Amino acid sequence: MAALSGKLTKKLVENLGPGRHGDGSGLYLVVDPSGARRWIVRVTVKGQKNRKGAPLRTDFGLGGADVVTLNQARERALEYRRMAKAGLNPRFNAQREIPTFEELSRQVHIDRLPTWKNAKHGQQWLNTLRDYAFPKIGRMPVDSIDQPEVLMCLSSIWTEKHETAKRLSQRIKTVLDVAKSKGFRSGENPVTAIREGKVLPTVKAKVQHHDAMPWQEVPAFYAELQTRSAIAAKALQFTILTACRTSEVLEMKWPEVDVDARLWAVPAERMKGGQVHRVPLTDEMLAILEPLRALASDYVFEGQKRHQPLSNMSMLMLLRRMRQDGVTVHGFRSSFRDWAAEAANAPRELAEAALAHQIGSDVERAYARSDLLERRRELSENWSRYSIGKGNFR
Repeated sequence: MAALSGKLTKKLVENLGPGRHGDGSGLYLVVDPSGARRWIVRVTVKGQKNRKGAPLRTDFGLGGADVVTLNQARERALEYRRMAKAGLNPRFNAQREIPTFEELSRQVHIDRLPTWKNAKHGQQWLNTLRDYAFPKIGRMPVDSIDQPEVLMCLSSIWTEKHETAKRLSQRIKTVLDVAKSKGFRSGENPVTAIREGKVLPTVKAKVQHHDAMPWQEVPAFYAELQTRSAIAAKALQFTILTACRTSEVLEMKWPEVDVDARLWAVPAERMKGGQVHRVPLTDEMLAILEPLRALASDYVFEGQKRHQPLSNMSMLMLLRRMRQDGVTVHGFRSSFRDWAAEAANAPRELAEAALAHQIGSDVERAYARSDLLERRRELSENWSRYSIGKGNFR
């Protein structure tokens, strides 16, 4: 069969800007402002009228231009025109290859792998769908999923596991948005309709606090910690002194450390706020780090496997072995914060900056660009001295 022809070319399909670009015979390439490209065909169904009595003229999606080639789009458009000429509505008669919700979800996950903060976060994104959506709607074509199907996934965990349910709803919405951008479905996203219609009950979020050691008890605990030589103990000492998050410490690498400047720069991709966090290093912190250089590992705190970091459970399990059952590693950030307010009388913005917390409105942060490094250096020195039993903040 001779190849179908039109106004568009492969190069034009790849490079045309936002708008609706005609190929001829009712076939159009639609380019969204985001750069997403999809095919649609406009046909008039013979003998059928719309609500106003005019000929039934309808647009049909043929798929995204990243998965449907120009020639394939022309062939599908020809099929739709033939059906319309015969009086058949393509909406009910066309044979289209619509992916299932699970198929498209896995493809979206693959496409977005480079954007995840880390591999663990990317896997969590997919696992939420695997556990709560795939068993119910995974095998359904994405164009057949509406509010009842979404509610089927969300209702059972909406109040009992509300945070998980909110993440699930956002991830379902993302998959269905991608489906629409690729021409596999049309109309409003059912997740948006459920939110705006307040179909699900309002759930008051419960603030969860990490169990923290009272700051008055930190020096005695730190002294006991100093008697241990395990890498987990050294990592926990460093975590307490820096008041950093577990992942920030465990994934620490030597190029991030500047001994001469007495500074550790945590890369933006490892920070919750997505910005580089500079941590001033005290004598005690440097004393912890220096012997670890002899291991010549990629990671400062190496785990059981060569050139791999400690497990994120290693410090917590150490706390349990030390009979600190009511304390979490993350809780030492709270210990530091309480000490800074109650004992050191540190200004709020200084203590929050030490914890890499963002405070104030977007406008305030736009003007307050300093990370208060030198002032934080003095605060860190005082916290280190207090923690090792040499400070007078009691």
